[in-house]
Amino acid sequence: MWRNKVRSVLAAMTCLVLATAGAVVAHDEEEMSRAEYIRTYYTKFEYRVPMRDGVELFTAVYLPNDSSETYPILLFRTPYSIRPYSANKYRDRLGPKAEYEKERFIFAFQDVRGRVMSEGEFLNMRPHIADKTSPNDIDESTDTWDTIQWLLDNIPNHNGRVGQWGISYPGFYTSAGVINSHPALKAVSPQAPIADWFWDDMHHHGAFILPLAFRFFSTFGVARPEPTTERPESFDYGTPDGYQFYLDLGPLKNVNARYFHGEIDFWNKTTQHPNYDEFWQSRNILPHLKNITAAVMTVGGWFDTEDLYGPLKTYRSIEEQNPGIFNVLIMGPWSHGGWQGSKGRSLGTADFGFKTAQTYQKLELSFFKHFLKEEGELDLPEALVFETGANRWRRFDTWPPSSLVEKKLHFQAGARLVLVPPETESEAFDDFISDPDKPVPYTREITTRWARDYMTEDQRFATRRPDVLVYTSEVLEEDVTLAGPLKAELWVSTTGTAADWIVKLVDVFPPSTLTRQQRRRGDSDLEDRGNHQMLVRAEAFRGRFRNSYENPEAFVPGEVTAIEFEIQDVLHTFQRGHRIMIQVQSTWFPFVDRNPQTYVPNIFEADETDFIRATHSVYRSAEHPSGLWVGILE
Repeated sequence: MWRNKVRSVLAAMTCLVLATAGAVVAHDEEEMSRAEYIRTYYTKFEYRVPMRDGVELFTAVYLPNDSSETYPILLFRTPYSIRPYSANKYRDRLGPKAEYEKERFIFAFQDVRGRVMSEGEFLNMRPHIADKTSPNDIDESTDTWDTIQWLLDNIPNHNGRVGQWGISYPGFYTSAGVINSHPALKAVSPQAPIADWFWDDMHHHGAFILPLAFRFFSTFGVARPEPTTERPESFDYGTPDGYQFYLDLGPLKNVNARYFHGEIDFWNKTTQHPNYDEFWQSRNILPHLKNITAAVMTVGGWFDTEDLYGPLKTYRSIEEQNPGIFNVLIMGPWSHGGWQGSKGRSLGTADFGFKTAQTYQKLELSFFKHFLKEEGELDLPEALVFETGANRWRRFDTWPPSSLVEKKLHFQAGARLVLVPPETESEAFDDFISDPDKPVPYTREITTRWARDYMTEDQRFATRRPDVLVYTSEVLEEDVTLAGPLKAELWVSTTGTAADWIVKLVDVFPPSTLTRQQRRRGDSDLEDRGNHQMLVRAEAFRGRFRNSYENPEAFVPGEVTAIEFEIQDVLHTFQRGHRIMIQVQSTWFPFVDRNPQTYVPNIFEADETDFIRATHSVYRSAEHPSGLWVGILE
């Protein structure tokens, strides 16, 4: 009898000890920083992984210490360094969020070919080789394949499944890695992926994105002849005022004369290829997104100043060229990488109502768990898209939505914007003087970087300039939702022989966003955004490319000329009581470099004397009806 009592007491004490120990462990884990958790539950190994041509790529692998289970591999390939280096120095984050580390993956990080500690020659946006005839025919898809195969052959405790993800340039490597998918590659997420540098990052319809390209290549473009962990110093502008810095720079030929001195190879190549020739065409990854078997979740931000073209076109290209695969799109109200680096509640003065990034982050982890661990249900539509203006997530079976009604917003006399086409037979137009010495700023922010918040910025600073044309609708009597791509149709002339054209879509708020009682009380915590002009979408177009991106043409002074160009997708609701505004201008500085307005074969070689004032006209007659084509969601 007493023995049974002793056994019962011992059993109870054992359960108490185990429960207490478990509680202590759980408490300790909660108290740990993310870096401490990784150091405690993972072990790091460093390898030089051989590619098929003999080049070795530096790779760090973090293995869960618990070897009683098998885990999927999550691969991240980057040109930006996988620091810290040394087996006893650990990263302070392994996955997009801390939940990934607790879920347990095998995390593999790799310096891409020719960058930091990897061997070989680095090529920006390395061209894909469709027809390979020897082991020396390498590209990012072969390097990814070889890396995956090596990991499977050499890393213990994996479950035979691999995923890959990356944002921006690593997003490009994710897209490239899924071409001719390795059988073990089951899930990829290219996020803000670069697709084509004639529309992403460096150019918009051929217009050169000056502050991004200059700042990026001043450091990233410095030659690295041998593997090294040394980093080039950041460029010292000597001022926080980017507008004035680039204005004082003068013609772009002065970049090498004053600062780069011919030592930045890709800057030199960019200036030698002002048109969409083979150099740029070969770096367009979109036609090569084929033979994909992995599940794909492409992610982008509506307010990404760097890579908005990339995610939209990547999703469409994969959809068109790989019928039947799992391929979805997520677009949120974020800046570049904002779905990982922010809570997604706001951007600049735009408030989206709630922490939108949290919605995405849960879905992202579910995506990888579903395809790499075969765990959980996946509740993802073809397109999960955030509707700005209404501040809500929308689910669509296709993107763009199939229920769109195409209409044209016409420019009319009196700065009006209407759905009715102009009827006047006479040649009606609005004009302005464009002065390259006094270009329209793209933001009020004082910065040498490419501003982030300008994508939602109040545009009243531009509206009030004489070199910006403005067309505004009547006050809306009901909500109007625009979805999908936009298309500018402009009929223009100029007294010069060259010009850029910038078209902006703007949401104009009511005269007051507060009630009369709130205004009387003077509530200090409430901002009256009366007449606020929120930028919804904008795009630049270099006019010389109106007929061909490969073969530019000068304008004939005084000749009415048609210009049409696509403006990237939106999903935005203009609320009842708001107005729709379109702005047209020819400078957007220093985001877009100054057009000299005298046609020269290569703007990068323009002289100071080529920069002239010119009068630009936008026509709005029955024969030449300028406006903006939109898709209305009904």
